[in-house]
Amino acid sequence: MMQNGIVKRTLAEHRRALDGGEYTSRELTRAYLDTIEQREPSVGAYLTLDAERAMQAAREADERRALGIQKGALDGIPYALKDNFCTAGLRTTSASKMLENFVPPYDATVVARLREAGAVLLGKLNMDEFAMGSTNENSALGITRNPLDPGCVTGGSSGGSAAAVAAYEAPFALGSDTGGSIRQPAAFCGVLGLKPTYGVLSRYGMIALASSLDCVGIVTHTASDCAAVLSALIGKDRLDATSRTHPDPSFEVSGELPHLRVAVVRELLEGDEVSPAVVRSCKTAVELLRAHGAEIDEVSLPSPGSALASYCVLSAAEAASNMARFDGVRYGNRKADVSDLSEFYAQNRSEGLGEEVKRRILFGSYMLTREKRAMYYDRARAARCEIRERMTEILNRYDLIINPTTPTGVFKRGEKITPEKRRRADLCAVYASLAGFPAVSVPFGRDENGMPLGLHLTAAPFREALLLRVASFFEEVGE
Repeated sequence: MMQNGIVKRTLAEHRRALDGGEYTSRELTRAYLDTIEQREPSVGAYLTLDAERAMQAAREADERRALGIQKGALDGIPYALKDNFCTAGLRTTSASKMLENFVPPYDATVVARLREAGAVLLGKLNMDEFAMGSTNENSALGITRNPLDPGCVTGGSSGGSAAAVAAYEAPFALGSDTGGSIRQPAAFCGVLGLKPTYGVLSRYGMIALASSLDCVGIVTHTASDCAAVLSALIGKDRLDATSRTHPDPSFEVSGELPHLRVAVVRELLEGDEVSPAVVRSCKTAVELLRAHGAEIDEVSLPSPGSALASYCVLSAAEAASNMARFDGVRYGNRKADVSDLSEFYAQNRSEGLGEEVKRRILFGSYMLTREKRAMYYDRARAARCEIRERMTEILNRYDLIINPTTPTGVFKRGEKITPEKRRRADLCAVYASLAGFPAVSVPFGRDENGMPLGLHLTAAPFREALLLRVASFFEEVGE
């Protein structure tokens, strides 16, 4: 049996070890499965483990390598997947009772591409139900704890993805990011989380929350690992009408840091809701960039309150529309002993959906009523256009926008926090989501309790390579 210390290696180190015969893909996969067995009782990142098929995929990778045939940089390397991506023959629950026993007949495009690249799927990860939440406490199927402190939340909605990577239960994981759902849990768990440019990664086969905002995201330990995964996933997909071709598919993160013009968002470092530790960490990062020759200026964006309100209205409205399909007719929770169709729908949704999901459906439906649409939904769309135009203007003059990933450190599990305050955890992240621009959270600094903080970097569309290079710089200089 391999020592579980190998699970702490990077993807590049795994690749070299596999190519050099230090260990096989089967031994590597078994090491991760052993780590999962040891750590899951205290972490709870996985909803479904697919150990048998993982070992078979690893065996096939070893056979290819023995014949001198390799599919790519991820061939034979394990990974894990948020449970809102469809996987043929493996249940996909979206952490909801509504889909607790749903087994899709097809793979999401990103799953198919990782299979084509030879990556080994370990299993499906916990999340906030239907990706609605900021702490991973809204899952109907289990609790995920922060591996760095079990008394803290993981963040959400991709909390299982961040926790699995932080706990070394997978070398990388995929999740979804609608308004910060990759970046915020990455910050809370001390790992790197990337939301690419909207449309760069295919959303086909990902259960939709808000279609104009949803992005596939990547969680890794390092920027170079993230670049390797991103390279395997990009490419236009005819099955996704929003899919886009990336004009610069090379994501080299090594080398000297280029001369940078950096914009610091004034509003995201002010106010009572931003903790002193967060402000201190971000200012330290800015000074490190300045010391390496970067030009730094303060800029203003439309108020955080306006951005968050716009996001909440638009995402809830789109969620209400997307969730209409979950009625128990074709799939999902089904109530048999009802007298009419209206009661059938009501019972299925009442029993199959959690409180946060129902709250957002009701809120979104209200925003779309004839009487309220102009007052709320149309104004939210106008605010989104203003934010996109302002960010475009800034990023025409600057290479990066820098700010904290979250306004505070991680929450305690079970802490009584209002839904509004939970949503404010995404305060710093929603700008990039509303604009459709790429953004990354890189671990940097500590909060008052010694837990990790995230540094948030945003760039113009298709500049993921720059984001990852700067993220790599912060990995090199440390905290």
